[in-house]
Amino acid sequence: MARVMLIEDDPSVRESLRLSLGRHGHDVEIAETGEEGLRRLSAAPADIVVLDLMLPGLDGFEVCRRIRAGGPTPIVMLTARGDDLDVVSGLEAGADDYVVKPIRPRVLEARIRAVLRRGGPATAASAGQETHGDLTIDRGALTVSKAGVPITLPPLELRLLLELSAACNQVFSRQQLLESVWELDFLGDSRLVDACVQRLRVKIEDVPSKPRYIQTVRGFGYRFGPL
Repeated sequence: MARVMLIEDDPSVRESLRLSLGRHGHDVEIAETGEEGLRRLSAAPADIVVLDLMLPGLDGFEVCRRIRAGGPTPIVMLTARGDDLDVVSGLEAGADDYVVKPIRPRVLEARIRAVLRRGGPATAASAGQETHGDLTIDRGALTVSKAGVPITLPPLELRLLLELSAACNQVFSRQQLLESVWELDFLGDSRLVDACVQRLRVKIEDVPSKPRYIQTVRGFGYRFGPL
């Protein structure tokens, strides 16, 4: 059972999801606005947030950024369209996954369980400390530092870094990463990988637009350096 914070302004959608998630054993806390959701999360953290993007007042994109800035709480966003701009903007704001409306409760439940599994211990390689350029990765302690300064990474970004760095210079396709990091064994959305790489680069690269550590192999995927 997980404590789920559901931030959704549509009463019918909110009630339907509350009942559905409750039937699956989750403890569901609801909020009608982004402001209310942030207040409730501040008072009592959730295991995962289900967040509608199109909220009145403080929109879902800004709510997502504020949640992510405050810690590693997983976020599944709800979008009214499979619109590329909405999806990419939401992922870049820090969401871990997304579900397109109209929402099928079983699909949402499956995504929630998958995201929560990703928050567990990463097992990309055997435990131990290793150094790559200025970057130090401790697989046993699940910590990362750059030039001796600790870097805080949400679970998904940490798992991605551990997976890539476990095989330096090996090229991983986006689909391989979706299967190993996101645990999606079907043809998943490569935008999940691209957005997570972008967020990770901001934290570990000197110049994110000119990455030393996570390099793009055009037309295929990514590999870990460092250059």
